[in-house]
Amino acid sequence: MQGWCKSSAALLGVFIFLGLGLLGYTLGNAAIQYKLYDRSVTVKGLSEREYPADIVIWPIQFSVADNDLGNICRDIDMKTQSIRTFLEQSNIAADEISVTSPAITDKSAQQYGNNDRAEFRYTATQTVTVYSKNIDVARAVMGSLSQLGKKGIVFTANNYEAQTEYIFTRLNEVKPEMVEEATREAREVAQKFATDSQSALGKIKSASQGQFSITARDKNNPHIKNIRVVSTVEYYLSD
Repeated sequence: MQGWCKSSAALLGVFIFLGLGLLGYTLGNAAIQYKLYDRSVTVKGLSEREYPADIVIWPIQFSVADNDLGNICRDIDMKTQSIRTFLEQSNIAADEISVTSPAITDKSAQQYGNNDRAEFRYTATQTVTVYSKNIDVARAVMGSLSQLGKKGIVFTANNYEAQTEYIFTRLNEVKPEMVEEATREAREVAQKFATDSQSALGKIKSASQGQFSITARDKNNPHIKNIRVVSTVEYYLSD
């Protein structure tokens, strides 16, 4: 009976030893496989294209001055109507033209103790705005606006509030194709890296799409927009 117990204990010990050995081998192999699987490379892909803007916001700002408030209001109305007529005759639609209330300043109320008397008591600034999708037409009219100067209209230049804006609104239309292009370029870079390092390119580990940026192509062509996006992708590598 005692001999049988010793034999059973010895056999149990052998099984435990073999089990621990197999477990160690399995865990070790899993660790090696995990280490190989955890190798990765992070790359960036760029997609950059040019598109024409589709909306123009063109503020036309002018100023007038007079010592009589009634005269200045009549002058504003007359010159505003001259601008409207000129724009409509130049193929700008009436519903694309809007007019704000004039900003009138009484200089006599702003002397603050200064004895110097302004030449004109009242000055006023008026803005006529063109909001149009016909950018080519609007740009052609911009080049001929100086004709109104012959009618005594003094336009305000280099005013931040009167700067022309060009807007690109079709980003959702071009976004999928650009993201696809950026991702494809990122994979090409990753494949080149894998080949150079004698590795095999695996699946995507993680990916992030950068912000789309919309800027003017250059200062002379603000109506042409440069659209840009950078995608960052991390790929697994294996031997």
